[in-house]
Amino acid sequence: MSKLSTSKRKVGLMTRLLSLPARHAQQAIGSLGDLWRTPFTSVMTVLVLGISLALPATLHLFVKNTDVITDQWQSASQISLFLKTSVTDKAAQNLVQRVQLLPEVANVQYISAQQALDDFKVLSGFGQALEYLDSNPLPATLIVTPTERASQSLAAKELLNKLEQHREVEQGKLDLEWLTRLQAIAQLVEDIVISVALMLCLSVVLIVSNTIRLAILNQKDAIAVMKLVGATDAFIQRPFLYSGVWYGILGGLFSGITVSLLAYYLSSSVEKITDLYRSSFTLQGLSAFEYILLLSFAVTLGLVGSYLSVRKHIREIEPTTD
Repeated sequence: MSKLSTSKRKVGLMTRLLSLPARHAQQAIGSLGDLWRTPFTSVMTVLVLGISLALPATLHLFVKNTDVITDQWQSASQISLFLKTSVTDKAAQNLVQRVQLLPEVANVQYISAQQALDDFKVLSGFGQALEYLDSNPLPATLIVTPTERASQSLAAKELLNKLEQHREVEQGKLDLEWLTRLQAIAQLVEDIVISVALMLCLSVVLIVSNTIRLAILNQKDAIAVMKLVGATDAFIQRPFLYSGVWYGILGGLFSGITVSLLAYYLSSSVEKITDLYRSSFTLQGLSAFEYILLLSFAVTLGLVGSYLSVRKHIREIEPTTD
């Protein structure tokens, strides 16, 4: 008899375990149907969540592209050495060989005075006017590319001071102040992104929590009846938790679509600006991993907001025996 009861208990346990996913799926679909039956409230909540998440995601996109730009410019930082007009081509070539031997230098490009004038004629658009000049006012130039280690701000300045010691050099130029400022601005924007993201995440949790609270209050009588017939708090809470998950999924999808459309809209303007500077930079959008991370983050916020609401309000609803 005991073996029979034990086997029955095992069968009952297996049946409950197998039916558990079906019950969860049923309640998840039912919670989606509840959202469908209140379209205005659901759409407004999803839009608010999507916009709240789209703002920090867009700022993150800005920081991401700024980092790409600064990395490219940092790795391609160059020193321009303007030679004295009295320096001959032979002396300039000797200087190129001496500079190339320095351990901090990766590459040296020599631009003669005549080549500099020819390039200026093409780029400036004053080619015919420059033909009337009696002499070439442009000096020969050395474009020195430091190694990766010497490309840092302090090391590049030290290299510039060393190169300016050569007697053939009239003046050296290394413009790193704008790069330092750009990096400082990027760091500031990154800190702003984190601060804004934290505040908006808190607002998302509060919005979802308040929406679920209103849904619970609208079904207060039904919840009381369910408790009266023996339904547990966990069973009653589950559809509301799934509602928070659905809000997070829909809000995350809307946020990702918004950021993608914004990146696509701005890409043409960015390309026009980079063409003016003869650059090939392309605006980068969110990667597949970042989309998944955004969606997961939105679902987590929706679940947290709904959990905070159901834990408080469902416990307060008790059936009356009047």
